[in-house]
Amino acid sequence: MKYINLFAQELYAACDEKLGKEEIVQRIEKPKHEELGDYAFPCFDLARMKRETPKRIAANIASRIHSAHFEKVEAVGPYINVFLKKETVAYEVVRKILQEGNHYGTSNLGKGGAVTIDLSSPNIAKPFSMGHLRSTVIGNALALILEKSGYRPVRINHLGDWGTQFGKLITAYRKWGNEAQVRQNTIKELLALYIKFHEEADLTPSLLDDGRKAFKSLEEGDPDAVALWKWFREESLQEFNRIYQLMGITFDSTNGEAFYNDKMQCVVELLEEKELLTESQGAMVVEVDDHLPPCLIKKKDGATLYATRDLAAALYRYETYGFNQALYVVGNEQSLHFKQVFKVLKKMGYEWADQMHHITFGMMLKDGKKMSTRKGKVVLLEEVLKEAIALAKENINTKNPLLKNKQIIAEQIGVGAVMFHDLKNDRRNDIDFSLEDMLRVEGETGPYVQYTNARACSILRKGQFQSEKNSSIIVDKEAWPIITRLNEFPMAVDRAVKEYDPSQVAKYVLDLSRSFNKYYGQTRILDDKTHMNARLKLVSAVSIVLTEGLRLLGLHAPEEM
Repeated sequence: MKYINLFAQELYAACDEKLGKEEIVQRIEKPKHEELGDYAFPCFDLARMKRETPKRIAANIASRIHSAHFEKVEAVGPYINVFLKKETVAYEVVRKILQEGNHYGTSNLGKGGAVTIDLSSPNIAKPFSMGHLRSTVIGNALALILEKSGYRPVRINHLGDWGTQFGKLITAYRKWGNEAQVRQNTIKELLALYIKFHEEADLTPSLLDDGRKAFKSLEEGDPDAVALWKWFREESLQEFNRIYQLMGITFDSTNGEAFYNDKMQCVVELLEEKELLTESQGAMVVEVDDHLPPCLIKKKDGATLYATRDLAAALYRYETYGFNQALYVVGNEQSLHFKQVFKVLKKMGYEWADQMHHITFGMMLKDGKKMSTRKGKVVLLEEVLKEAIALAKENINTKNPLLKNKQIIAEQIGVGAVMFHDLKNDRRNDIDFSLEDMLRVEGETGPYVQYTNARACSILRKGQFQSEKNSSIIVDKEAWPIITRLNEFPMAVDRAVKEYDPSQVAKYVLDLSRSFNKYYGQTRILDDKTHMNARLKLVSAVSIVLTEGLRLLGLHAPEEM
């Protein structure tokens, strides 16, 4: 960002303040071809303002730009292209990375402000499916990226531990459950019971009434129903925590839906006090605006809904954490729900509602269709992780059988492959589940980036790299693309924060890996002893940034593979 700002400062002074500095920064581009320079500024907007041709303005401004960091400034048609001084920039960038280590790219953008992040949120008594992977890894990566940018993330696993589905499950367990089998393999057996309930309900619709009655008894505190619910919840948490531990993900709160049962009446009373509740066909709603349907707060039978619960959760979280932002990492299909909730909070007079954001993401599809636990069309995340780990271990045994800590590294590679496959995609897009694509060790994959870092670490070991040794940086044609990539890391982090999009970091580490591997293929780093340590400085900087980039995505960076 430093060199973009330097360019912007020169442009600001040269274009007679027709554009503000921020406007100039936003317009600066990176040319598609290296021979056109390192940065470019299009003059079309200035041409409209000054009523001159873009070509003439570009030539005029280019002649007025002078900076010690620029090797050349030239006008090419309507563009002003600048070429940075390679030796100066290389020295500054690599020295900064070697000095700051994993703090490179860190900023104080958030100034310590709290950001609550609602992520993962699986339903208890159901297995952790691939459908929950997206919220989990996107939310976790956002927490790490926000933390690097000076925010204080609060990770909240808002468990789905309440609702009519538990009445259905209790009914199914009472009708067909075998306690010994359920205790031996709780989640698998509960899933089978849940699926059986819906299959039987298609034939005998009265089962649905039984499920509703069972949930009503749970709400009223029936000891037997409550005991079953607690058992289902406890067993589920144990299974979830095993998977979270494998993925290296932790939470600051696991308060689920049930936690807010005693807090919803307060929300209803507040809405009544503010005269926001109105009756609609026996139900109680809040009119949001002309463009959205009313937000349903209480059903005709008096039961509360998800919106009531989320309003209670928002009030609790603001009182507890005093958040600057509140993020909800939840699928695209819930967009209307969150628009309604945020609007209701704003109508209640809470200005902080403007800082609440629904971080949407597409669905994880299987054969182009949505996965469904109800119909048994589900891929279990733990099975995918185990298969990925097994394949990683098989590859290690084939290519590096003497590697130490094979199981640990296989887990880091296998789990990382699954997580990276998700995070490299724009979060808003649907992803079709493909185990084969996730586990590839070449191309745009996590193992490719991890292997690139392991290769860099191997070179550093063989060259006995000494970071404190006084040597310059060798900046030849092959090294310059790496220097420019390294310089862009803080900007990639900044984009990820502003767009709430971890794929900005994932795409960045892929680009850096490709640049380094090309350099490795063209340069005999260890052969020229005179310049070896100078080249190793660049290799070390690459390893530092790849390791930190992977960490921000929740992945490990093994030094050997």
